[in-house]
Amino acid sequence: MKIGDIDLGNKPVMLAPMEDVTDHSFRLICKEQGADMVYTEFVSADALIRNISATTRKLHIDPRERPTAIQIYGREVEPMVEAARIVEAAKPDVLDINFGCPVKKVAGKGAGAGMLRDVPKMLEITRAVVDAVKIPVTVKTRLGWDHESKIIVTLAEQLQDCGIQALTIHGRTRSQMYTGEADWEMIGKVKNNPRVSIPIIGNGDITTPERLCEVYDRYGVDGVMVGRASIGAPWIFHDMKQMLLTSQKGTPLSIAEKFKILHRQITESIDRIDEYRGILHIRRHLAASPLFKGIPHFRDTRIAMLRADNYEELNAILHRIENEIIPNCLNL
Repeated sequence: MKIGDIDLGNKPVMLAPMEDVTDHSFRLICKEQGADMVYTEFVSADALIRNISATTRKLHIDPRERPTAIQIYGREVEPMVEAARIVEAAKPDVLDINFGCPVKKVAGKGAGAGMLRDVPKMLEITRAVVDAVKIPVTVKTRLGWDHESKIIVTLAEQLQDCGIQALTIHGRTRSQMYTGEADWEMIGKVKNNPRVSIPIIGNGDITTPERLCEVYDRYGVDGVMVGRASIGAPWIFHDMKQMLLTSQKGTPLSIAEKFKILHRQITESIDRIDEYRGILHIRRHLAASPLFKGIPHFRDTRIAMLRADNYEELNAILHRIENEIIPNCLNL
């Protein structure tokens, strides 16, 4: 699969853009674990052109994580064009436009998935951004606004005509948010539309290597994007790439290796922000990590882990989980 001149190989697996998740440390870890391409947190066009420091920091790309896409969102043409030019100056490999974020503070204001209710404006923005920059432009969107308006098959053709070089489809409507099941049949219809020639990347409910291989085989998509399943488990890319390469489950990382990754996330988060806020940032990963699922009588320890507000306390709890609690479970 290629986006412009960027060759991602056969059946690439990508890290989805996720707010407060895909900072450059997490992207680099996922890249090291096998992700073929990574995406930044989404960037507000309005905040970017106002030079808000918290937003401009999101443009930082570590050369080791490439290829990297920077994703922007907005609801008006001129700010999106100006933001696209600022992003191009940061030298990402790809500029991605977010027409899929369903959260109220974005979609409710007409940006993100809110654009699914104003397709002419969506197309106007897309065409203007493509014309404004020289790097490849892609789009990420959803099936439609709600069940009664699943417009993605026609919309894909229209976006292609605007000059985008790949389209990522999350297999839900905006009204579904993240509930229910992703509709891969609709994604497959877009991929199998003979009038669509750009790469189609599928997204939604890819939580296991087996499911990844299944959607590739069944729907023929060009790429697959993994989002929430990577939170607290960036090694999922290792497992997925192993199965894609061998058609069998590879050797998983050891528990010690997985804890080492979590410790690295914690220390790099603290180094990037500060101790207190860095730990707050990493709690989402700790809460979601499969490392802690299924441990009997774990409730009190879990609460303590998620309430710890300094590195020494959190490190001690994780050390006890790794070296006492989990080994005792395995010996039951």
